[in-house]
Amino acid sequence: ESMAGVGTSMLVSVLLFTVVLSLQQVYRGKLASSELFTILGGFTSSLLFLFSLTFIGNLQESSGGKSSWGAVIIAEIIALVAASTVHRVCITTCFLFSAGLLYEMNKISGYMLSKAESKSKRH
Repeated sequence: ESMAGVGTSMLVSVLLFTVVLSLQQVYRGKLASSELFTILGGFTSSLLFLFSLTFIGNLQESSGGKSSWGAVIIAEIIALVAASTVHRVCITTCFLFSAGLLYEMNKISGYMLSKAESKSKRH
């Protein structure tokens, strides 16, 4: 991936993070008002996890490092803190949604890697 791609990805993840966090704080009262909304609050927090993980991962890659579990833990802490500002239940649902997103992302990246590897073997 080119450095321009990493930069764009970082910028987009920061913008999306800011938008989601802002909306979450504006509608904090609404999100805490019912069980369904607290689940939604947890989901929006897990999106914050996704965006901050994307940002940290790109930051590590651009500085020549590899993405690690450290990035996952930092991103999860950021998301859980954001969730805790909405409602206690959001912390739990955020954690569960984040785990699900991480699992799916891992599956997708594994699939993309094996596809890329099989492509490079043919040439």
